[in-house]
Amino acid sequence: MAIDSTLLSILACPQDKGPLLLVGDKLLYNPRLRRAYPIENGIPVLLIDEARDVADDEHEQLLAQSGAADGLA
Repeated sequence: MAIDSTLLSILACPQDKGPLLLVGDKLLYNPRLRRAYPIENGIPVLLIDEARDVADDEHEQLLAQSGAADGLA
């Protein structure tokens, strides 16, 4: 189950309140903080304690997978 664009446009990172990038159907990504939030059974889990940090190499992969332009970090 994919997150529709309307829902994605109103979802925000609970930490910095900024927009999130959708990566496939498995996670939402905050490139500013390099934090990934899981999507479980089609439901975004936007809890700071459930997010994970992303390393430099994975950051580049997630940006590419989300279709985001360079320079967001």
